[in-house]
Amino acid sequence: MGLKMHGFWSTAFLVVLVAGLSAQQPPTSKPPQQPAQEKPTFKVQVDLITNDVIVRDSRGQFIPDLKKDEFEIYEDGIKQDIVSMMVFTGGRVTNLLTAPPPPPPEGIILPPTKVVNDTSGRIFLFFVDDLHLQFHNTGRIRDLFKRIGKTLLHDGDMFGIVSSGPSSIAVDMTYDRKRLDEAINKIAGNELKPTDIINGTSGAEGPSEVRYRAHVAFSTVADILQELEKVHNRRKAVVYVSDGYDFNPFQDARLGLMDPNSPFAQNEMMRSQNQAARQQNSDASNSNQTDPLTQQQKQNETFADADLARELGDLTRAANRANTTFYTIDPRGLVGGSDIDEQVDPTQWSDYLRKSQDSLRVIAEETGGYAVVNQNDFDKALKRIDNETSDYYVLGYVSKNSDLTRRRRQIEVRVTRKDLNVNYRKEYVLKPTPPPVGSTTTKK
Repeated sequence: MGLKMHGFWSTAFLVVLVAGLSAQQPPTSKPPQQPAQEKPTFKVQVDLITNDVIVRDSRGQFIPDLKKDEFEIYEDGIKQDIVSMMVFTGGRVTNLLTAPPPPPPEGIILPPTKVVNDTSGRIFLFFVDDLHLQFHNTGRIRDLFKRIGKTLLHDGDMFGIVSSGPSSIAVDMTYDRKRLDEAINKIAGNELKPTDIINGTSGAEGPSEVRYRAHVAFSTVADILQELEKVHNRRKAVVYVSDGYDFNPFQDARLGLMDPNSPFAQNEMMRSQNQAARQQNSDASNSNQTDPLTQQQKQNETFADADLARELGDLTRAANRANTTFYTIDPRGLVGGSDIDEQVDPTQWSDYLRKSQDSLRVIAEETGGYAVVNQNDFDKALKRIDNETSDYYVLGYVSKNSDLTRRRRQIEVRVTRKDLNVNYRKEYVLKPTPPPVGSTTTKK
C-alpha cells in the first residue's frame, strides 16, 4: 500500500514540474489560419409518386390478379420503374411490392423499423357546399347523407365532414358514426336564388356575391387537401355535394338586355337604363343601342368562363398532388325547369344548369372520380363510389424527370392484358420551391 502511494506522489510531482516548465517557455508564434472556404451543399429530395389505379373488365368487374409486369407507367412519355405496388380488395390490403427503404447514414447502425399496417380502412371527407345548395332541398340533402352513412361508410373507415357556409359543420377525422348523424341535423342549404342573382350587384368581373361564395368553397377545399396530402398509402376520397358553379349566370337578365315586355325576370334598373339609352338614340341609325355602361359590363364578363376553368384547374391539381379523388354529387337529381316561383327565362336557366353541372363533372373527372349529376338513383351511384374506393391498386414510382422547371407532369397508366379499362389520375403538379429561411418576399 505504501509503495503504491509513493508511486502516486512521484507521478503527481512530475506532472506539476512539466506543467511549470511549459508555462515558462515563450509562446510560439503561429501563422494566421486562412478561413476555410465553405463548400456548396446540394440537397436532393426523391419523392415516391403514388397513383390509385382501378382496372375493370368490360362487365365492370374489378381485376385483382394483375402482376407488376402487367402495368406500365409513363410520365411525360417516359416509362417509369414501378417500385411499390399494393392491391386493395374489399378493404383488405395485399402488399405485392414494397419500395426499398432509404440507405442508413454512414457510421450509424439503427435497429430495423417495425412496419405498422394502418391501411385497412379508407378516408372520406364529406364536403357540404351549403353556399351552393338550395334551401328547399335541405330535406333531400339530409336524406342523401343518411344514405351515405348506410351505404358508403364501413367499419374501419375514417371520415370528416366540413361545410362551406352557415351550417357551420367542422368534424375532424373520426371513426365515430354518431358525429355524422349530428352533422346531418345541422345541414341547411343557403344558395342564392336566380332572382337574387339577377337583381344583385355586379362587380368589374360579374356578380360579386357569386364569385365570393365560390371562392369561399374553393379555399375551404384547398385547406382540406393540404391536410390530406400528409396521409399516405390509404384511399382518400372527397365526396363533394354541391349544385355546381357558374361565374356568369343569367347575363341578359342581369344586364337588362332582354325584351322590355318579356314576362321573365330581369334587372329592372338595368332594363330602365337600356330603355333610356334606346330612346336617346331613337333618331340615330341604330335604335337598339344599349347603355354604354352596360356594354362595358358585358365586355368585362367575357372571360368569366375562363376564370372558372382556371380556378377549377387549381383545385383539381391540388387534389392530384394529394392523390385524392373527388366524387361530386348534385343533390337536385334529375332537373327540369326552374322553380315555379322563379320566373326565369328557360334558355338562360338551361345554360345555368348546364354550366353548373359541367363544373361538377370537371372536378370529378380530372381527379379520377365520378360525377353524380342529372340522376335520381343515388343508391346506385353510392354503390359505385363504394366499389371504386374499395377495390384498387396503388402503384408507386420515383420520377426519372429531373427537370424541376417542368412542374406539371402528365401520367399515363397502361395494362398489357387486353380488353381492360383503366382509371387513374392523369397528372400532378410539383410544389413550388420554398424560399430560403430568412428571405423576404414582396407581395404584388
